[in-house]
Amino acid sequence: MGVLISTLGPAQVLTLIRSTPRSLTDSAAVLLAYVYLYDQRGGGVETSFKGDHQGLGSTKRSKKRFEAQQIVMLLGTLAHNVVIWARRWLIQTAPSSKLRHYGLLRLVRDVFHICGFLVFDALGQLCQIVLNRGAPLASTVVTALTNLLASAHVAISLGET
Repeated sequence: MGVLISTLGPAQVLTLIRSTPRSLTDSAAVLLAYVYLYDQRGGGVETSFKGDHQGLGSTKRSKKRFEAQQIVMLLGTLAHNVVIWARRWLIQTAPSSKLRHYGLLRLVRDVFHICGFLVFDALGQLCQIVLNRGAPLASTVVTALTNLLASAHVAISLGET
């Protein structure tokens, strides 16, 4: 036995599964429509949790003390938010890129692991970012970072690292 909670009314569910309106009076048909619609969902929430845990490597971190576990949880939340914000910034500055379809795992694995180095001026200000030209996504990231950091006067380039 189970419970299925939905904000959709029977008529909406039947419309979504393209069933005939006359089955609205048939409670078994309406119930089957709800179940069918439920089974067709994408599993987006479960998939995003899996991507978070795998992408951020947070599957096996637990602490014995409650306070320490709270800190681990808060750091995981911060890491998740930073990755989501960075993804949004990269997509906005390079809208035609394939990064739009990357989840957290691929973003962390394929984009955030691009080798490179930072160059600072005499005052300790960042003045250049050099990314490894051999990385498959380096040119996409260079384009995005160039647009993103244009106002900060930071040079972005491809080099050998």
